[in-house]
Amino acid sequence: LILGDLDLTTDEFILDEVDIHIQANLEDELVKEALKTRIEGMLSGFQSDLSSISSEIQTLQQQSVSMSLRLKNRQAVRSQLSQLVDELVVPSIMISVILDSTVTEQDFLEQLHELNNKINFAKELSFRETLACADIQDIVDRLKIKAVSKIREFILQKIYSFRKPMTNYQIPQNTLLKYRFFYQFLLANERTVAKEIRDEYVDTMSKIYYSYFKSYSGRLLKVQYEDVADKDDLMGVEDTPSLKSRNTIFTLGQRGAVLSPAELEGPILIPHAAQRGDCRYPYETLFRSQHYALLDNGCREFLFLSDFFMVAGNSALDLFNSVMGKTLSMFLKNMSTYVSDCYDSIAVFLCIHIILRFKAITAKRNVPALDRYWEAVLEMLWPRFELILEMNIQSIRNTDPQKLGVLDTRPHYITRRYAEFCSAIVSINQTFPNERTNALLGQLQIEVENFVLRMAAEFPSRRDQLIFLINNYDMMLGVLMERASDDSKEVEGFQQLLLARTQEFIEEILAPPFGGMISFVKESEALMEKGQLDKLKNDEVRITQLVRGFSSTWKQSVEALSQDVMRSFTNFKNGTSIIQGALTQLIQYYHGFHKILSQPTFRSLAARSELINLHHLMVEVKKHKPNF
Repeated sequence: LILGDLDLTTDEFILDEVDIHIQANLEDELVKEALKTRIEGMLSGFQSDLSSISSEIQTLQQQSVSMSLRLKNRQAVRSQLSQLVDELVVPSIMISVILDSTVTEQDFLEQLHELNNKINFAKELSFRETLACADIQDIVDRLKIKAVSKIREFILQKIYSFRKPMTNYQIPQNTLLKYRFFYQFLLANERTVAKEIRDEYVDTMSKIYYSYFKSYSGRLLKVQYEDVADKDDLMGVEDTPSLKSRNTIFTLGQRGAVLSPAELEGPILIPHAAQRGDCRYPYETLFRSQHYALLDNGCREFLFLSDFFMVAGNSALDLFNSVMGKTLSMFLKNMSTYVSDCYDSIAVFLCIHIILRFKAITAKRNVPALDRYWEAVLEMLWPRFELILEMNIQSIRNTDPQKLGVLDTRPHYITRRYAEFCSAIVSINQTFPNERTNALLGQLQIEVENFVLRMAAEFPSRRDQLIFLINNYDMMLGVLMERASDDSKEVEGFQQLLLARTQEFIEEILAPPFGGMISFVKESEALMEKGQLDKLKNDEVRITQLVRGFSSTWKQSVEALSQDVMRSFTNFKNGTSIIQGALTQLIQYYHGFHKILSQPTFRSLAARSELINLHHLMVEVKKHKPNF
């Protein structure tokens, strides 16, 4: 019984435990469900709150943009209003400075800038019909009138100061440049006064430049050489004492130094100092000084006008011509007077090249103001130079050799004149080559060559003719090579003429002592080329005489030839060169003589043993031939 009771109790216990477990699970499920429901409610609340916050943020953003725009607009309006108020207010400092300060004070210049801004602002407001403009217009206008009056008086005083004797007008010009805004102010606000200032300046400076350059040009002419070339001082005329005294008519000498950079842009001549020192100058030196003064003043004036009066391009050129036009016209008139009576071609040509260089200088300085003047001067000088050159060409063409006095094989004075003149023109022309000049020099050279040939024809013997030709060609070549380049047409032309006549002269002087041998060599060489040397087979007697004659007399003949050549030619170097050429030619002929006698036709000749050894001959000849 007891065991049975125990079993019953255990089953009940187990059932109770199962019930308890089931109940606990149910409670857990209920709790979870409750929690889930609660959490879902909370999340739903959060979602609703977030939606509300997002909407509020968008609203705040819109309000922020709107506030920012209103702030920006207010700031812009404030800035404009502030500027407007500032511009509408005329400070007391401006009034006191404009009314009481001198125009040269820095404060005046600063307040003038401010006043100019207010005037411009007032004009702008008046266009917009702004009522506030009327509040300041009266005070601004009165300040403008006062400023214009003070500026006008200041600038006119500076301009009038130019008129004082011995004034260095560059100083007041530099002062005006410091206050260039004054004219800008007048031009913007009172054009009638600006025009008055400009007209007064133009009138004053025009008179000053004209007076200065007229006086300077006149004083320069007082230190010019009194003895100048006239219409009869031409290359082809007979030598006279008066022409000899004017030896610079056809020679350059030191006159070309005027084109050197140091002298071209050197200090201008001081006429009264030159007069005290009793100095005299050729025309081109005075021309250089006068025109360098013009260049220097002209460039400075053009830059001043462009800067101070604020002009450029054609307006600047027109204003410059208003100032300098009268002076430039005077220069051209004086130039026309000089050119019409000038016969000094070197002076004219130097003046041309002075202008060409000054033209380059003004171009480098970027000042075109004098370009038209330079061209006008060149248009006067070029035709005159060409005319004088043509007159000289004609004078040589018309020269009659029979009227030039005693014949002389030495260089002729006309060819010397030509050589000096041509070398001068060629050396100057190299820097700025001109085809017209080259053409005229070519014509002149042809006439001189023809003249030399006409003169040579007056000599009775060909030998004297050749000596005359060689002496003249050599002299002309030597003078030309001192100044002209080696590849110039003139140098090349006379080199060819000299070479041809020298070769002919060598044959001429070799003929008397060695003519028989030379003729035999030439005759034999011609027959050898044809294969007919046997025709001379029977000339044993002639050949023997030639061999023995050369062996016995060649030394004396060479000595006499050398002395004769040195006496005949004025240029020692040229004479030596001719001797060298003659002896070289003699050895070549004797070498040919040896070669002919070594041919089978003459091998049996007894006279062959009497031939002088060629090497021995060259050694002996060397004594008469330096640098052989």
